Amino acid sequence: MTDISSNTQIARSKPPKTEFMIYFGIIFLATLPLATLTWGLAALRTGSLTEKGPVKRAWSQARIITPIIFSA
Repeated sequence: MTDISSNTQIARSKPPKTEFMIYFGIIFLATLPLATLTWGLAALRTGSLTEKGPVKRAWSQARIITPIIFSA
């Protein structure tokens, strides 16, 4: 009996890291203005600066959104 499973190639759908980082950068730059706006409004409402600044907010949003795009 012939073993045909040893010659089969496994198809992996792992996106290239360069493409992922390009999308991440675009999404980060797109979310930065809105993150700055929401951070400023929250600072005005509470009267003090919050722990999470606008860059950290935009970074976390990009970390959430980018993998969703690649998993679709």
